[in-house]
Order: sequence, then C-alpha cells, then structure tokens
Amino acid sequence: MGWSEKSRNLGRLAFFASDNWITILGIILTTGAGFTQVWSWFLELAQPHTVHPYVGIVLFMVLPMIFIVGLLLIPAGILLRRHKLQKEGKLPKESPKVDLSAPHIRKVLWFVAAATLVNIVLMGTATVRGVGYMDSSRFCGLTCHTPMVTEYRAFTDSPHSRVGCAQCHIGPGTESFMRAKLAGVRQVFGVVFNNYSRPIPSPVVSLRPARETCEECHWPQKFSGDKILVRTHYGEDAESTPSTTVLMLKIGGMTGAASTGIHGRHLDAKSRITYVAGDPQRQTIRQVTYRDDKGQMVDFVSADVKPAPGSENMEARQMDCVDCHNRPTHAFEMPDIAVDRLINDGRYSRELPFAKKQAVAILKADYPSQDAAAVQIPQAVAAYYQSAYPEVFSKKRDLVDAAGNALKDAYLRNVSPEMKLTWGTHPNHIGHQDGGGCFRCHDGSHTTKDGRSIKADCDTCHVILAQDERDPKILKDLGIK
Repeated sequence: MGWSEKSRNLGRLAFFASDNWITILGIILTTGAGFTQVWSWFLELAQPHTVHPYVGIVLFMVLPMIFIVGLLLIPAGILLRRHKLQKEGKLPKESPKVDLSAPHIRKVLWFVAAATLVNIVLMGTATVRGVGYMDSSRFCGLTCHTPMVTEYRAFTDSPHSRVGCAQCHIGPGTESFMRAKLAGVRQVFGVVFNNYSRPIPSPVVSLRPARETCEECHWPQKFSGDKILVRTHYGEDAESTPSTTVLMLKIGGMTGAASTGIHGRHLDAKSRITYVAGDPQRQTIRQVTYRDDKGQMVDFVSADVKPAPGSENMEARQMDCVDCHNRPTHAFEMPDIAVDRLINDGRYSRELPFAKKQAVAILKADYPSQDAAAVQIPQAVAAYYQSAYPEVFSKKRDLVDAAGNALKDAYLRNVSPEMKLTWGTHPNHIGHQDGGGCFRCHDGSHTTKDGRSIKADCDTCHVILAQDERDPKILKDLGIK
C-alpha cells in the first residue's frame, strides 16, 4: 500500500471518526480562536493610537489557550469515537468514502461552518470589547493590577486624570506594541504569583522620553512669562491659624532668541543639561554638565554626593520634564500638605479645636493595612473630640464625622502598608517641600574646577511676594482676593 493510499485511508478514518461532539467543538474553538487572533493582531497593529499592555492577556494568553484546547479536543474526540466503535465491533476494516452528497455529512459540515461563524462573531466582539475595557485606566488601576490601586487613587486626583494610562506609558508602532504585550503578560504573572515589587519602583526607567509624551500637549519652547503661586498653610494651634505665602515663579521659556526662566534654562531646545545621578531613584545628583551660552560644556561636580552601592557606573541622562515633574500624575502628599488641602477644600473644618495638629498626628500613626486604617482613622478622630472636647463632639458631630472620613480618604490616597508605600516614599521634586527637589542640584556644592557653582539663591527661580502672612496685601493688589 503506497503513501497516497495510506494517507487517503487515514483521512477517511479521521473524517468518519470525527462525527462526534468533542471533535466538532474542537474544530469550532480552534477555527474561531485562530481567525479572531489574526483579526485582533491586524486591528491592533493598524490602529494609530497607543495600545494598552494588558491587551497581551487576550492576544497572547486567552486566545492561544482556546486555540490549543480546540486542537487537543479534535484528536481526543476522534480517538474516543474510534475506541468506542472498536469496542462495539462497529469499526469498519476500510473507512467509508467521504460522500458530500450524503445528507448526514452535509448537515455536519453546515453545522460546523455555521457554528464556527457564530463563534468568530462572538469571540471577535468579546475580544474587541475586552480590549477596549483593558485600554481603560480603571482596568489598569483596579481590576487586574492590584498593586496599582493606590497609584490609581492618586491618578484620579491629578491634573492628568482624563489622560489614559496607555497614552503616557506606551508608545505607538509595532515595537511598542510587542513590548507592551510582553510586559503585560509578565506583569500578570507577577500579580498571579504575588512576586511584584513593593512599592512600585520609581522612576519608571522604561518610560518614553518626555518629548514623546509630555510635549504632545505641553511645548516648553512656547512657554513664557511668570506665574503667581499662592500657598496657604495652617498652624498647629487651637484655631489652626492660616498663613499664606505668595510666590512669583519664573517659568520663563523663549523670549525672542533668548531662553529665560526655569523652563528656558532647563528645557532649552539646545539640550543644555545632562546629569549623573547618585542613586537609582535619582534623589541625589553627582554631576551636572551644562552647555553655556557660548556652547561650552561645563561640568559641575558635587564633593558631597557619593554614589550609592551599585550606582557607581550610572550613565549620564539628558534632562527632561520628568526630572523635576517626576510625579506629574501619581503625586503623593506629605501629611502636613494633605491636611492643608483638606482644610482648603472645606472637608476638614477649622471649627474643630486643634484640627491641623490632631489630623497630622492621626495620619502619621501606624496602621497594619488600608482596611484597618479605614476603620481606625474615623474612630480616632471621634474618640479624640469625645474625650478632649465632649461639648464640641456633641454639638458638631457632623463636622467630626466629616473630618474622620476626609482623613481616611487622605490616608488611602497616599499610604498602603501592603505595598510598603508610606509618607515620603515617592517625594515630589517640584520645588523643595517634599524632599531635595531643586536642591539636588541647586545646593551650592556642585562646583566646577575654576570655582563656579550652581546657585542656591531663592530668587533664581522665584520672587517671594509674601511669606507666611495672615492676610497678604499683595493678593488684594493683584485682585486675587
């Protein structure tokens, strides 16, 4: 018997034995998953907008698993039917010819074709809807990526809350597409096996350059002028007395042919600044290289900053937006700032004695988990006023309850014991309230060989119009108050 005849007989046997629901189901699943996967790949690659990394869950995990299951069901059904026929003595010695004119065979083929078509439509629709959902920031922050819950709370409370996660974290093009999918699958395994980083590492080393993200909306070379910044803080006395500082920030930009101010000097089109950090978190700066107005490269080296272990060979980095705006979206507050904001927003009333002092103390207390904090913080606020100021507690119970809920929300937004994320874990480099910030470079200790240094003068970046005043006159002069 030649190969052609053997192949024909095997094909007839396979067709004859495939008349069972297991094999038919396998054919439907395999065909449907295969077509859906190819279609989804085409759509993802053809889309001009950025794509979400968790699309990889569908494209590289779910659909291939359905495809493989279908492939396994096909021979499994054939073998089971063959075994059953052999056991019953009904297995023919020679497999019957495939007669497409037979009604039974035509019905089976039509059923498989119709069921496959329905499966493709259903799986395709489900895939598109699933991919659309996984493109949402809500999915990234809450549904699958559990470690990102606190990051998501900070995101929804940020100026970029209407910008999708994928628009900043993932880039367009085939390379970004494949990298995002593989990263999404890896992160899923990290969540499943509970071996993800705690806290989420910062900065994000793989983040695309700011010129491909931030500058899609913000254009530093078009910035100009100054900006008035008003900050109100509250004291820890019984009245939580407010004090206001008014600054004029020298934002700057391009003025004619010259670059001036903060943005003009730091984000000039000539790429003026590169630096070498002293640690992976970029909290310290060892060396700053600056291109001066004559085009000469000048090195400012710090004698005080020593490289952290393992950071001795860090490469120079071209300075861009995120070196100062390092938490533009996922910004975490310090307790003092968080309480100031609650009072400014009217969520924590100064009618409560020692509102600021007590609030900061409660936020700084240790809690074993977010769930525990959500219960204990409102209880702590109520217990304090019930014990120390029973009359206030009795007459202003609504303010006490509102204060407890506001503090609870502030804690859940900024702290997660489960993720080892606490106050100050991720300092904000804008200004110098949360940490080193500007003073990582502007500390007076970064000097050149000829003795020049990076200035640490206050008026380099801003002019103080009022400092810690109860009712600054400048606000009335400017028509702000």
